[in-house]
Amino acid sequence: MTPAEIVLTLRAAGCVFAEDEADLLVAAATSPAELDDMVARRVSGLPLEQVLGWAEFCGLRILVEPTVFVPRRRSELLAGSARDLTAEHATVVDLCCGTGALGAVLRAARPGIDLHVADIDPAAVRCARRNLHGQVHEGDLYDALPEELRGTVDVLVVNAPYVPTDAIETMPPEARLHEARVALDGGADGLDVHRRVAADAAAWLAPGGHLLIETSERQAPVAVGLFEQAGLVARTVTDDDLGATVVVGTYPG
Repeated sequence: MTPAEIVLTLRAAGCVFAEDEADLLVAAATSPAELDDMVARRVSGLPLEQVLGWAEFCGLRILVEPTVFVPRRRSELLAGSARDLTAEHATVVDLCCGTGALGAVLRAARPGIDLHVADIDPAAVRCARRNLHGQVHEGDLYDALPEELRGTVDVLVVNAPYVPTDAIETMPPEARLHEARVALDGGADGLDVHRRVAADAAAWLAPGGHLLIETSERQAPVAVGLFEQAGLVARTVTDDDLGATVVVGTYPG
């Protein structure tokens, strides 16, 4: 299959950026047979990143495995906001880590941090361990973390699921069919996990520590209220170009 034929095939399957995708597939394939297989998997609806085995995020190549949540470009606001609050030797936790992309960005920017990442999904934990050689934990939110971290975390960054349950079926098929439901479904209003994260954050943050969580612009006022109820001083950060919203809370101690 020639590159031109690949573009036509991808375009017919509904791939908006068919030319760019074709270039990536051609560069990644090691044989014509592998290229044909990769194109077929992409046409079947598999996310491009899962076909390639990696996603680019904040200039890093992040390994991606089947069913694991693919890092989105909008989460670069979350990564950048966390990076700006992270000192060189900070204690950092990435909850709901997925591939470990956020942790990887923070470690690349601040090599001296004490980094812990955690996820409830075993596939995500396995993938994160490929991206981060270090302290990767499996479990439900704070239950996954070593007890000695309690009260010591300087930066707690969370990309929790925030899609309302009823909206899952409206998501692109690449997400709803090929990523774990636990990484997408945020409950009735999309904020079930945010409530749990905010409620216990003060017990894990050091005085002056920060909690950052991605949400939607519509959900942000409710998330701010959750942070404030938990004793955090909250603010909202947005990026119109990325279509991204992050709520930042600081624990006064």
